[in-house]
Amino acid sequence: MIDDIKLSNSQIAWRAAQDIADGAYVNLGIGFPEMVAKYQPEGRQAIFHTENGLLDFGEAPAPGEEDWDLINAGKKAVTLKPGSSFFHHADSFAMVRGGHLDVAILGAYQVAQNGDLANWSTGTGGVPAVGGAMDLVHGAKRVAVLTDHVTKKGEPKLLEACTLPLTGVGCVTRVYTSLAVVDISGGHFVLREKLAAMSLEDLQAVTGAELKIEGAVADLTVPDL
Repeated sequence: MIDDIKLSNSQIAWRAAQDIADGAYVNLGIGFPEMVAKYQPEGRQAIFHTENGLLDFGEAPAPGEEDWDLINAGKKAVTLKPGSSFFHHADSFAMVRGGHLDVAILGAYQVAQNGDLANWSTGTGGVPAVGGAMDLVHGAKRVAVLTDHVTKKGEPKLLEACTLPLTGVGCVTRVYTSLAVVDISGGHFVLREKLAAMSLEDLQAVTGAELKIEGAVADLTVPDL
């Protein structure tokens, strides 16, 4: 049932992009979160930062026009915008650790109801690849997560407590999933939006911790992408 109604990765990224303020300094995690850059609302433009040393980079170049000296942290080709800058890797992390980023948007294996994040290891036998995530989740002013609501096995990814190695403690403020938008407040998941086609009871059944209700829960509405 979930697979028939859940949002695509593009739709989750679109929804997250709607909450980014004009002029915000934003770091997008490697992979799925990079899609957020494609869906900036008209009249608003974030300034995107990447750990390998680029600030305010533009969209991907047309195929065949890539300059492979200009790549993001995910090794994807980007373009420069007027006013863009590039700099040493150490300076890039100084921006992160110095609290100069407004938002970090990352993927996740698990998120706990107190805001703990696990997004770098699948446990025993997994390949350690934490990258800059540990710096980002404690350096950015706000941390948002994009994720499917459940694993490929149908197990909840929103939990009372993470069971995988942590990336950060108490760092996540909002989660955008394939079924809902959930805030983390006061050590609890607070449901803000959900797909209209899914009942609260069914959503709770695939969530590994209680979903608190504070006020009206809006319909999670996104365009076809």
